[in-house]
Amino acid sequence: MNILGIESTAHTFGVGIITDSGDVLANVKDSFTSTAAGMIPDQVAQHHREVAETVLAQALSSAKMDWNDIAFLAYSAGPGLDPCLWAGYHYAKLWAGQHQKKIVGVNHCCAHLSIGKIWNKLRDPCYLYVSGVNTQIIVQEDNKYHVLGETLDIGLGNMLDKLGRILGLGFPAGPKIEQLAKQGKYLQLPYAVKGMDVSFSGILTKVQQLYEQQKVSAEDICFSVQEVCFAMCTEVVERAMANTGKQELLLVGGVGANQRLCEMLQIMCQERGAAFYQVPLDLAGDQGAMIAWEGFLRKEESGDVEIKPHWRADDV
Repeated sequence: MNILGIESTAHTFGVGIITDSGDVLANVKDSFTSTAAGMIPDQVAQHHREVAETVLAQALSSAKMDWNDIAFLAYSAGPGLDPCLWAGYHYAKLWAGQHQKKIVGVNHCCAHLSIGKIWNKLRDPCYLYVSGVNTQIIVQEDNKYHVLGETLDIGLGNMLDKLGRILGLGFPAGPKIEQLAKQGKYLQLPYAVKGMDVSFSGILTKVQQLYEQQKVSAEDICFSVQEVCFAMCTEVVERAMANTGKQELLLVGGVGANQRLCEMLQIMCQERGAAFYQVPLDLAGDQGAMIAWEGFLRKEESGDVEIKPHWRADDV
């Protein structure tokens, strides 16, 4: 069985094709970028509409198949930006109608978790999910996801993109921040861990003040923000592993592409005698293959649910 997945929750429009055994046959995407600002939802949705048919054609070509080879369509129903979600849902309905296929709406966050689990062939991991709007520590018990800790304000990815706008780095800013950090020195910044939760807004306010007062360099800011924010994430996920006894840590989400974050988590797991796992770069960010796989897992329990912009993983 081959499943086609459509991703459109935020800046990326993606189409992936995966088998029912988890083999990725195609994973094509096109992402909105901006040199002057972040994501303006209507502009991002327009981007999705402009690239959708091309991305689909490339995915089918990459998988060397046509619609006759596709069992059904899965699409990201949420959480995400309303205009972007509606753009993806529109194409799910359109293509399903044209080719007489069933559609299955799935949770974007759960898709990140499930693709990482099948890719690494894990049994029972503790998940650290770090993307644009999401920063969560998640475990699964009795086929139900539980959020043990999360950001109290903004997600780490969004925080880094806001920092990128302050520094004039454009969008997305994460990769540029990672490069600048390699030339930076440490600055004292707020460290906001509250039990199992974290908070990033105070850090952002502090570095904006320092930068606008021309007291520090962009390199020092990037280095220090990474060190502090990644240490916070490492602390809370280590606490979660200690409390649950889990011996596998899986990092998923777009911020998981950052090598310094991976390094910190690897060191922590080694010291605990646990195993650290991540996903390849093409599966770390938003993409259609993960939506297709989550669709396969949910094919009997989900269908056309339209969109759910505030759909949490622990509500699935």
